[in-house]
Amino acid sequence: MTPPKSLPLVAVLAALLLLVGCVSAEVTPAAAAPVAPGIVSAHGRLQVTSGHIVGTDGKPVSLAGVSYGWSQWEAKRFFNAGVVNWLKQDWHADIIRAPLGIHEEAGYFQDPVENLNRVTAAIDAAIAADVYVIVDWHDHNAHLHTARAIGFFQEIARRYGTRPNLIYEIYNEPKTGYTWKTDVKPYAEQVIAAIRAIDPDNLIVVGTPNWSQDVEIAAADPVRDGNVAYTLHFYAGTHKQKLRDKAVKAMELGATLFVTEWGTCEASGDGPVDTASVETWMQFLREHQISHCNWAIYDKRETAAIVQRSASSLGGWADADLTPSGRYVRELVRNWNK
Repeated sequence: MTPPKSLPLVAVLAALLLLVGCVSAEVTPAAAAPVAPGIVSAHGRLQVTSGHIVGTDGKPVSLAGVSYGWSQWEAKRFFNAGVVNWLKQDWHADIIRAPLGIHEEAGYFQDPVENLNRVTAAIDAAIAADVYVIVDWHDHNAHLHTARAIGFFQEIARRYGTRPNLIYEIYNEPKTGYTWKTDVKPYAEQVIAAIRAIDPDNLIVVGTPNWSQDVEIAAADPVRDGNVAYTLHFYAGTHKQKLRDKAVKAMELGATLFVTEWGTCEASGDGPVDTASVETWMQFLREHQISHCNWAIYDKRETAAIVQRSASSLGGWADADLTPSGRYVRELVRNWNK
C-alpha cells in the first residue's frame, strides 16, 4: 500500500520495523522454548543382556520412578502432562508407569474410551518429557482376557512401537492359584507374539504367579523372547528376606527382573511406612541394578498414596501436598542415580 503523501516514507518504514520487532518479541521466546533432555536420550531403547536391562551403549541401566494408581479411580485426575513433567523436573523420575484398570468397576471393559485416553495421555506426556513409560495391563486375571489384551497391545504398538520410551507390561499380578505353566506363560507367549509382529524391539515385562512374586518359577521355564524381563512386586511391610531369596534364585537362573510396583507399607496398601524394610530393599535393588516404580500416584486415604486430596491435579506439589510415604519416596527417587 502506498503511504499518504502527508506522512514521510522514512516514518512509515520506522513504524513498520517497530511493529515487526514487537511481534517477534512476543512470539519468539515461546516458539524457541527448549525441552530439557531426559533419560531416554541418554540411554535409548532398553534391551535385556546377560540378566540386566541395558541401554544402547550396553551398560546396565537402573531406573527409579513412580506408578500411577488404577486408571479409573483415585488416580484418574493425575493422568496428564503436568504431573509427568513435575515428576521429571522435581522428583527426577526416570520412568512412570501407566496402569490400565481392566475389568473392575468403571475400568477399561466398562469405559474403554476414557480409560484408554488417560493412559495414552500419560504415554504422550512421557515421550514429550523424554522419560520411559510402562503401559500396564493392570489385571489379576489377564489370561482370561487374552483376546482383549492382544487387541489393546497391538493398538499401543501401532501408535508407539517406534518410540524407545515404551515398555509393555502385559500381566500385572496373576493372583494366587494361577500357574505359570498352564495359565501365565501360554498367555504371555500369545501376547508377546502379537506385539512382536508390530514392534520387534521394545522391552516387555511379564507378570509372575502369586501376585508377581514367584519369579523363580518363571525363570526356570522362561518365555522365548530375547527382550523380556519378569515382574517382581513387593510391599515393604509384608515382604522381606524370603522374597529377596526368590529373586536371587531367579537371577541365578538367568532371569532379568523389573520391580514395576513396590510399596512402602503393607500389601493392603495401608499400615505404617516401614522405612527399615524399604532401605533393605533399596540396597538390594541397587546391588543388582534393578529398576523400580513406587505405588502410587493417587489420593485415596491410605498409606501407599503419595498425594493428599488437596493436591493439584497438574503437579507442582509442595511438601504439604504429599503424604508421609510420598515425601519419603520423593527423596529416594530424586537421589537414585546420584
